[in-house]
Amino acid sequence: MYEKLMARLDEGGARYRVIDHAPEGRTDEVSALRGHEPACAAKCLVVMVKLGKKTSRYYLAVVPGDARVDLAALKALAGGTYVSFASTDRAEALAGSASGTILPFSFHPDLTLVADPALLEHPELYFNAARLDRSLALNSEDYARLADPHLAPITLV
Repeated sequence: MYEKLMARLDEGGARYRVIDHAPEGRTDEVSALRGHEPACAAKCLVVMVKLGKKTSRYYLAVVPGDARVDLAALKALAGGTYVSFASTDRAEALAGSASGTILPFSFHPDLTLVADPALLEHPELYFNAARLDRSLALNSEDYARLADPHLAPITLV
């Protein structure tokens, strides 16, 4: 997944920096290792929304690192009847990387990317690059252009 991400960024002319650090997947801890405020981090969570008795849809919810995902807002956005975090196994299968290293990009057709607009308030956004020991600081405008997320207020206030 790391190679796939780097290829997309390089092909798209993204402005980014690679940051190597001690292995860490918790947002507060890795933000300290990278030297930025948690609000500049992209927290990535896979959420399951039931649209009916037999139909579910998965969303990659990306919010600032100091925030929580508003599950009710995501359920309303999807027009769902029930919402919960996806199981770790399902989240990792859809995201293509381990929990704590999930990218703010979706490379899977069954994983819809939704990002809170607050992510774009900082010039760069930081995230683990599908590895616990390497992160990227990616220009926020380049993130919006290359990831092309659906922007919606999905952060709890």
